[in-house]
Amino acid sequence: MNINWYPGHMKKTKESIKKSLSMVDIVYELIDARIPYSSRNPEIDNIVGDKPRILVMAKKDLANNMANNLWEKYFENKGIKSVAVNSVNNDGIKDIINMSYKLTEEKMKALEKKGIKNRPIRAIIIGIPNVGKSTLINSLSKRKGAKVGNRPGITKANQWIKIKGNLELLDTPGILWPKFEDKDIALNLAFTGAIKDELLDTETLALELVKKLNSMSTEILSSRYGVSTDGKSPYDIIIEIGHKRGCVVKGGEIDFLKISNILLDEFRKGQLGKITLELPPENLK
Repeated sequence: MNINWYPGHMKKTKESIKKSLSMVDIVYELIDARIPYSSRNPEIDNIVGDKPRILVMAKKDLANNMANNLWEKYFENKGIKSVAVNSVNNDGIKDIINMSYKLTEEKMKALEKKGIKNRPIRAIIIGIPNVGKSTLINSLSKRKGAKVGNRPGITKANQWIKIKGNLELLDTPGILWPKFEDKDIALNLAFTGAIKDELLDTETLALELVKKLNSMSTEILSSRYGVSTDGKSPYDIIIEIGHKRGCVVKGGEIDFLKISNILLDEFRKGQLGKITLELPPENLK
C-alpha cells in the first residue's frame, strides 16, 4: 500500500510552523499512544530542532496500559520528555503544565533579568491529523473553544489560545509527510483514522486490520464478536462477523462494506479493547 496524501494546506502548515517557532518557548508534539512510532512525523525533528519539546502520547485510554509504560520508558532512555494523556478526562494535563514550567524555567528567568516579567509561556502544538490536538487544547484551556472532530483536517489555520496558569498555545493544522513508503506505517495511520477514509479501499483496510489484530491475539475479535478466529482467513472472519451483526443483503450475501466500516469504527472507539499496534523497537520480535 503506497499512500500519497499531501494537500496544499499541509505544505503551507509546514512553512507556517517554521515561522512560528521563533515566537514560542516550547513545543508539544502529539502522537497517538496506539501507534507511537507510526504517528511521529519524521519531518518534525528537523523543523523543531533544539527547541524544548514534550512528546504527548494522546489517547492513552485507547492503548494498552503496559505498552504505554514501555513507550514512556523508551522515550526516557532516548532523552525525550513524554507524557501519556487522556484529554477527555484531563488525565495527564497537569503533568504537561508542570513539565512546561520546568523546561522553560531558565528562559523565563533570563527574560525577567531583562525586565520582561510575567510573560506567558508560549507553546506550539503540532502533530499528525486526528491525533487529538483539539481535545488537548480544550482540556488545557478548560473551555470548548477548539473544534473537535473524528475526521482528519478539522483545524485549518493557526490560532492563539489563552490558557490559565500563564500559558499560551498556538494551535496548528495537522501535518502529514508527503508519502508513506512503509506499508506498516501507512496501515497504522489508516487504522487509527489519521488518513481520510475516502482515500482508501475500506474493505481492504478492514481485512488488513483483522489480519493485524488476529496476529496479535485471537481473543481480540473472538471476545468482541463471539466468532472463532483460529486458522481462518481475514475474509472468512469478517464474513462470520457480518453474519453475527446482521449485515446481510438479499440472497444471504454479506454487506462487506457495512461490516468493514463497523470493524474500523469500533476499533477506533476502543470497543475492541485497549490495543497498541506497535511496541518500542527493543520489544519487537
